[in-house]
Amino acid sequence: MSTLREYLAQKRDAILARNAAAQSGGTPPLTLQASVTAEGRSGVRRIRIRDFQIISDSGPDFAGYNLGPSSPELQLGVLGSCLTHIFLIQAADRQVPLDSLSVTVTGQMDPRAGRPGYEDIPIYPHNIRYTVQLTSPASEEQIAALHDAVERTCPILNLLANPQQISGVVEHTRPAGLA
Repeated sequence: MSTLREYLAQKRDAILARNAAAQSGGTPPLTLQASVTAEGRSGVRRIRIRDFQIISDSGPDFAGYNLGPSSPELQLGVLGSCLTHIFLIQAADRQVPLDSLSVTVTGQMDPRAGRPGYEDIPIYPHNIRYTVQLTSPASEEQIAALHDAVERTCPILNLLANPQQISGVVEHTRPAGLA
């Protein structure tokens, strides 16, 4: 493969096969999992997903070593990755030719958030925006329809726009020898 258009043809074949399998009932729901461990001495977080590892860290201003992106930065990266992938999927499915595609995501974090006098400032990334830059011979109407389809079907965009209920538990173990 030497061009994005050639990749989109391969992606379309994969989409058609995946859709056929889903329609025949041959694809059960997937359970996704990520595990994160904090390391001693550095506080670096090792994120493990399938056979992959990602390091998350803080900058020196927050007692980190700047060995990887922070969690909020990773979230913006995950959104950008998902948007990019869904643009590819939808372009392949709709046979919209693309010569190049990139997505930039920005958001704001305010260190004053939640502190006295700043209770109304969100403690999470906010004012999130994305910009898609693409090159394509497609018409403006085709690109607008592509964008609409992406916004309807992007899992991470929709998760952030329509949050789900999240539940958690703490399993506490005391070190041996403590009464």
